[in-house]
This record gives sequence, C-alpha cells and structure tokens, in this order.
Amino acid sequence: MARNIVEKTVQNEEKKTSKFQWFLYAAIPLFFGFLIVLVIFLLLDVNVFKFSKEMVSKIPVISTLVEEEEQPSLEQYEKDIINLEGEVKDLETVVSNLESIIEIKDQELKEIDIEKQRLEIEVNELVVVSGEDKVKTKDIIKTYEEMSAKKAAPILTSLSDEEAVKILSSLKPETLAGILEKMEPEDAARLTQKLTVLQ
Repeated sequence: MARNIVEKTVQNEEKKTSKFQWFLYAAIPLFFGFLIVLVIFLLLDVNVFKFSKEMVSKIPVISTLVEEEEQPSLEQYEKDIINLEGEVKDLETVVSNLESIIEIKDQELKEIDIEKQRLEIEVNELVVVSGEDKVKTKDIIKTYEEMSAKKAAPILTSLSDEEAVKILSSLKPETLAGILEKMEPEDAARLTQKLTVLQ
C-alpha cells in the first residue's frame, strides 16, 4: 500500500514536471520569436502599434469590440458638448460675480480714501484752530495777570464756571490768591473746589 502511494506521488510529480517542461519549451521559443519579429519591424521602421491595430481590425469578432471601444457615439459627443457649454456658462457667471465684487470693493476703497482725505483736512484745521486757541488763551491769561484783582474778580464770576476754572488754573499762585480774595465767599469757595478737583 505504501508502495502505491509512493508511485502515485512520483507520477504526480512527473506530470507537474512535464507541464512545466512543456511550458518552457513552448514559451521560450515564442518569446524569442516575438522579439525577432519586433526587431524586424523596428528595422523596417514600421509602427508596431498601428500594424497590430490593423491586424486586429481584420479579425471579425475582435474588430467589432475594438471599434466599439474606440469610437464614442455621436450622442455621447453631443452630451459632452452640452455639459461643457453648461460648465462654461457657470464659469462665466462666477467670473461676472467676481468682477462685480471687485468693482464694489474698488468703489468702497475710493470712498474710504475720500473720507480719509476729508478727515485729514479736518484734523489739520483743528490743529490750526487749537493753536490759535492756545495763543488766545495765553493772551487772556496774560491780561488777567496784569489786571488788578479787584477788576478781575467780578469778570471771572460772571463767566461760566468751566471758563473761570480754565483761566484760574493757568494763573500764577499769587495772582490767583488775590483774585479769590476779592470774590464773594460762595463764588470763591465754589471755584476753589472745582480747581482742586481739576488738579
């Protein structure tokens, strides 16, 4: 029985070996034959792909398959054209929208630039006016410094508290003391309180 198993195993191995040998005997010559034909075509300057396509197209069943794969139908072309035209229209719409946005942004930038220029002019005017006010305020303070306390006191009490405090806070301490001394006590107290809050 063991002998039968061994014989069967040997027979199976011989079959496998014979198939492999047949493959080598058949495949190697075919491969070299193919290489020789390819070299001949190259030497004759023949386009191998074009030649093989022509040969395949002569075989009835395969030629129909190749033609069906290669040539899309007219309907397919028309569908592709319609799809591409739709995509072009969509892109044109997007471009138009972007151009509109750019125009709006450009207009906004122009308006911002105009507003900036207007504000710069206003700031410059305010600087000039502020400088003039400082000059006027200095002149007024100088006048009060030179004026007698008896004359300055009633004038300052007739002004608004804000204006009076602004002037009084800029006077020299001795001038300020003389003017407050000549004011009514309630006016002097009120303005003194506001002066202390200011400092």
